[in-house]
Amino acid sequence: MSLVSLTETAAQKVRQLMDRDGREGYGLRVKVVGGGCSGLQYELMFENAPADWDQESEHFGVPVFVDSKSAVYLAGSSVDYVDDLNGSGFKIENPNATSTCGCGESFGA
Repeated sequence: MSLVSLTETAAQKVRQLMDRDGREGYGLRVKVVGGGCSGLQYELMFENAPADWDQESEHFGVPVFVDSKSAVYLAGSSVDYVDDLNGSGFKIENPNATSTCGCGESFGA
């Protein structure tokens, strides 16, 4: 089982953004950092290679990198991309989150 999975919709959007930015061969880093109204928040960024202690997986052709500190908070999470009347963006479903803020940008564990 992967630490963090991407839906097919999210993977398509990530590939589209990497193509737009000329980042062929890059992967998606999913990270947890301190901050936000609930104490922890997600960061998504492109990286050209995993770091030494990263856990790496691939979903629909997109490499996904997670560092060992973030892995504790992200195990079993799924990244989706939504585009609806309320807006568009990446949405993380995290079974480890014990609380979330109203805007969905941060969580508590």
